Amino acid sequence: MANSKAIKNRIKSVKNTKKITKAMELVAASKMKRAISSTLASRLYAEYSWEILTSIARNLGESKHPLFTEHEKTEGKENVLVVLISSNRGLCGAYNAQIIKKVISLLKVENGSINIEFMAIGKKGDVAMRRLGRNIVATFSELPDNISLSDVLPITKFVMDEYSALRYDRVLIAYTDFVSALTQKPNIKQILPVSKTALEELIESLGEEREASTEEKVLSELENEKIDYLFEGNFDKLISSLAEKLTRMQIYQMLLESNASEQSSRMMAMKNASEASGEMIDELTLMFNKARQANITREISEISAGMVSVS
Repeated sequence: MANSKAIKNRIKSVKNTKKITKAMELVAASKMKRAISSTLASRLYAEYSWEILTSIARNLGESKHPLFTEHEKTEGKENVLVVLISSNRGLCGAYNAQIIKKVISLLKVENGSINIEFMAIGKKGDVAMRRLGRNIVATFSELPDNISLSDVLPITKFVMDEYSALRYDRVLIAYTDFVSALTQKPNIKQILPVSKTALEELIESLGEEREASTEEKVLSELENEKIDYLFEGNFDKLISSLAEKLTRMQIYQMLLESNASEQSSRMMAMKNASEASGEMIDELTLMFNKARQANITREISEISAGMVSVS
């Protein structure tokens, strides 16, 4: 059995670790609360934006906007850009592993007719894709914890410009959908070109993955109805503005979902670490008491034996 001093030092070390994980848990819980609040506040607006874009997609024949145009494959090869949203730091449970695993499953279907390149948002995704030998066309790793729409402008501009310049035939976003503090689900969704089929599939998946609220039920009823919007003025100019703003909103919402998922996962990871540290401290304390009792018993036995030999 280990000596008492070694066990005592180990208990001290674990207690210090517990203080750190507990502090990180409290910080993550505070960030998680703000992130969830921002995500839920904009979620309904983002989903209504999908409904508007779906209605616009029904009138594709009237608009030649690049974001609605499906590109013809060059020499039979499809170029795909995947925007991978991950975290800059670790210690957030399975958050990064889940989305990277989802992307790897996408890469398994890659063949000679599909060329997949990546744009990384977050250092962890960038490192993972480089290890796999994938081409990273851009990396954004300086986003703040409290993301605003202005912070997303460089990302959305890059994505839309690359697609409009015909460098890619499709743009997918790999992000983590926030379901609850205990559940986060990795997803890969097509953002460009804006198509009726892709948007309806996204709306259906959102309905399946989340518990429907009253507002979402109303939205679901609206989705089953065909809504024809009346456009006044220059149709192409209006569609151009709407397509860019609403597409930007979808990317922003996916970043919010990922941020809420990251903070929730980190809070739970630190909570589990704190609980594990507490259990380890209890076990080490019991071991320390047993070792001390054994030492006391041995000393009493030695004293008793010495008294007998003297007498």
